[in-house]
Amino acid sequence: MKNIAKTLIAGFIVVSLTACSAAGPLFVTDNPAGSKTGESSYRTIFGLALDGGNAGIAKAAENGKITKISTVDQKVEAGLFITRIVTVVTGE
Repeated sequence: MKNIAKTLIAGFIVVSLTACSAAGPLFVTDNPAGSKTGESSYRTIFGLALDGGNAGIAKAAENGKITKISTVDQKVEAGLFITRIVTVVTGE
């Protein structure tokens, strides 16, 4: 019985340390590709906002001091309990 409990606990720990990440473009504009990059993000735990962050395009552009947006990408980094959403903006 102790071996089963230890195996279940070890399995739970291994699963909780695994993560998944997905990224993709949201949109591209006609503006020329710029050298500046800005990011904004927030984290959730069990789907509830954890840190009150802002993953908006406007916030990412503000963080990178971008006035003409070229591309917008979004990444989702998901663990077992905590998920992080990151918006990446490039431009001038």
